[in-house]
Amino acid sequence: MKALVFELFGGPEVLQYREIATPLCRPDGVLVKVESIGVNYADIYRRKGNYHLAGDPPYILGYEGAGVVAEAGSQVKDLRPGDRICFADVPYANAEYIFVPADHAIPLPDGISFDTAAAVMLQGLTAQYLTRDSFPVKEGDTAVVHAAAGGVGQILIQIIKLLGGRVIGLTSSDNKSAAALKAGADEVFLYEEDWVAAVQAATGGRGADAVFDSVGSTLAQSFSALRTGGTAVFYGMAGGDPLPVDPRMLMDQSKTLTGGDLWNVLTSKEERIKRSAELFQWILSGLIVIQPPAIFPLADGQEAHELLESRKSTGKILLKP
Repeated sequence: MKALVFELFGGPEVLQYREIATPLCRPDGVLVKVESIGVNYADIYRRKGNYHLAGDPPYILGYEGAGVVAEAGSQVKDLRPGDRICFADVPYANAEYIFVPADHAIPLPDGISFDTAAAVMLQGLTAQYLTRDSFPVKEGDTAVVHAAAGGVGQILIQIIKLLGGRVIGLTSSDNKSAAALKAGADEVFLYEEDWVAAVQAATGGRGADAVFDSVGSTLAQSFSALRTGGTAVFYGMAGGDPLPVDPRMLMDQSKTLTGGDLWNVLTSKEERIKRSAELFQWILSGLIVIQPPAIFPLADGQEAHELLESRKSTGKILLKP
């Protein structure tokens, strides 16, 4: 099979499209012919050597995607060749075929395309747990969403709105502001302005109920944008590590800091299917609209990585074998 691999850590130029052995179908899972693959910042971190990689080179990136079952293992009873499935947390997706453990295979309902599934599994399920578990959004809440034009950001905006909340988005450019407003944000401020003061003014000096911070280096400012008793949800470090948080400040201002990681949420087959079902239902009912992704052939993986790393993209980037 063909796959996008790398042997040395570095920039997009280390990625190579070449022939490697097709994985075997083990008894406890299915061999999947991959139709669409999601590209994420975690792929860049792994390519650079910032995240741990198991095994020996050549390494294969990619953790989410969708495709068709080509072969089912002898222990698998509920999946068969021809079934459409997707996955959110299975390694080695940047290839024509992937082995997916049965517990990680999520049935794909009619009406959800391979591209839509690959575009929303990681980002959509992240937005789902952030608003259901990390900070359960309720009617009337005001939430600030960092990187509001990104893949998670646009879905977060829509989920907060459908749960009855008000959204203040933060972006780095007018073009990205337009994308956040299109997704449903009530107001959007630029990082180059005094956005903390803007959030305070927009909330009548009260502050936001919650701030969803995926930038990291902005965490101290996020606390300043919160009301007394508000919650900062920290789930990413796209802009660098945050400064240490003073627990005395948390006590004095009755504020909460909570973290989130999707891998701590997708802990069983039941959780994967239940959470995906809610996400898919939102999409099928039109409550969440997924913007058309940027699509690259798997052979052009270098270009896809360059686009994501440039921070000029809005929405999702996909690879197609």
